[in-house]
Amino acid sequence: MEPVSRFFAHYYLSLLISLAIVAAVLGAGWLIRKILFSLIRRWTAASHTHLEVFLTESLRTPLMIWFLMLGLDLALRFSEVPAKIADRLEVALAILWIISLTLMLSHLAGNLVRFYGGRFAGDLPVTSLSKNLAQIFVIILGGLSILHYLNIPVTPLLTALGVGGLAVALALQDTLSNLFGGFYMTVAGQIRLGDYIRLNSGEEGYIADISWRSTTMRGTSNNLIIIPNASMAKAIITNFNLPEKRISVSIPVGVDYSCDPDQVEAVLLDVARTASAELPALLNEPEPLVRFTPGFGDSALQFTLTCTVSEFSEQSVVQHELRKRILKRFRAEKIDMPFPTRTIYIKQ
Repeated sequence: MEPVSRFFAHYYLSLLISLAIVAAVLGAGWLIRKILFSLIRRWTAASHTHLEVFLTESLRTPLMIWFLMLGLDLALRFSEVPAKIADRLEVALAILWIISLTLMLSHLAGNLVRFYGGRFAGDLPVTSLSKNLAQIFVIILGGLSILHYLNIPVTPLLTALGVGGLAVALALQDTLSNLFGGFYMTVAGQIRLGDYIRLNSGEEGYIADISWRSTTMRGTSNNLIIIPNASMAKAIITNFNLPEKRISVSIPVGVDYSCDPDQVEAVLLDVARTASAELPALLNEPEPLVRFTPGFGDSALQFTLTCTVSEFSEQSVVQHELRKRILKRFRAEKIDMPFPTRTIYIKQ
């Protein structure tokens, strides 16, 4: 403790001046950052770009680190710190510079994936996992740069990590299976954000996010369904958005045996074509069709009207509207829809 006491007794005035310089630069930096971000918000208020998010999130922490580095550099210039300590502070400043640059590039990479990753064909779907992978990649590069600057060999470190990684992999089997399951789903592109899917276990909904551990689905009742990625990778999945969103909807219709099948077919087609001009979700291409299927029922002639809707979630609304229109049109055309009947013969 005595050498430390002598050091502070000899350099206390220089240390106070250095601390005051650092504090003043940090205070000025905080004020400059606040004014700068306010100007950026005003500048981007009328535009619909993500420039404000890019700049504010990418520069919020690195700016303060840069002002801290500036304060430390000025403090070194105006102080009488021994050369040995000054050399160590210079190394610390260089490491701070690499850390700040890594943080900025990490936020920038995450925001690029977040806002623009889904605009180009063949890119990874924009999920939390893909965003985190981009940021982790930049952070690893920054860590390797620090090791290179400090002249620390990387090969022995990688060897030690490889040996230790076996023990970690055995201890974290479930976590790693979820991580690689989410990575596989993200890279494969068979499930994307916003897709409506149904699992063989019965769960269905829109894909809200894919993280390192689980996949989040939003059900039709607006609740969240959270499924581990390992279970998702093993499940049988029906994706109603691939290869395209539009799907076919079939409406069975039964009429009396006394009805003319050609008239029934013409009426059903006319109802569907008229409705396609009034319902945005009902498409007129491909054209609706009517088939005399399943055919001869117990008490009715069974027809099937097949139409195409824009996406899975719209099918219930389209079926609702078509059934109402068919019923009204059948009543107007005097086409009967019989109740189930059964004829019983009694032998004496």
